[in-house]
Amino acid sequence: MDVLKFPKTMAERAQTRDLMAGASIEVMPRTAAKIDDFRPLLPEGTRVYIAHIEGTPIDDMVATARRIADEGFTVMPHVPARIVKDKAQLDTWLTRYATEAGATEALVLAGGPATPHGDFHSSMQLLETGLFDKHGFSRLHVAGHPEGNRDIDTDGTTKLVDDAVHWKQSFAERTGADMAIVTQFAFDAKPVLEWARRLDAAGVTLPIHVGLAGPSKLQNLIKFAMACGVGSSIEVLKRRARDLTKLVRPFEPTDVLTDLSAAHAAGEAGRIETVHYFPLGGINATVDYIARFGGEKARAGTA
Repeated sequence: MDVLKFPKTMAERAQTRDLMAGASIEVMPRTAAKIDDFRPLLPEGTRVYIAHIEGTPIDDMVATARRIADEGFTVMPHVPARIVKDKAQLDTWLTRYATEAGATEALVLAGGPATPHGDFHSSMQLLETGLFDKHGFSRLHVAGHPEGNRDIDTDGTTKLVDDAVHWKQSFAERTGADMAIVTQFAFDAKPVLEWARRLDAAGVTLPIHVGLAGPSKLQNLIKFAMACGVGSSIEVLKRRARDLTKLVRPFEPTDVLTDLSAAHAAGEAGRIETVHYFPLGGINATVDYIARFGGEKARAGTA
């Protein structure tokens, strides 16, 4: 994934800008705290996901959402089922996000812990509570796993993961919820595109936002990929790791972005709509990358 490969032509530049229109980024309270002001970094209205990692106090989550919303961005806090104790706690969290931060969007997902902290173990259970609608959450995103999820599909297939996507499609249809799928990050466009086309052929019409890992050291990406259960596309990283000359340069998602953009422009990307960045190498590095390949101007931040 070398910077020189992309973009070669004005057409490629246009394709990439089109796919990256509406690109989002993810932060954690502790990483967001290192940025004095997001306004010089991101286009106004950018959707900023706020990751709720196990052990993060809800006070920190709400304060981060409020601060970023006050700076003019659309906040989408994570609501991980496996760290929610019960329906009462979910009600409290959503009340606070709505009233204190003005949040109207959320990413509803199972979450990282293998053992649930309380009554919930899946995003579907959270959705069925009806509390998101009660608190005015008008847009809900759910997780997608183009390469499967080892915590769900223990037999090595993607059957249960795909079944969950079909359930979420059905939920959107019967409730009228405005929903989209955001995927785990991958390092090869091929399995993502195959998955998107398969869902499209099966009648799943939810828009797909493809997860991309922002520029980072190769060793860090391999560590994150293994921890997050990235599938066969991790081989892209391992092949690069064998080339010692490439270890000194940050790894960028340029090949994936190029291939996704080309397929999107050709109408061969299923319901893929845009991309979502995981800033694994730092917020500034990812913002600079978005500016370089998405046409938006960004200035350096403070972290």
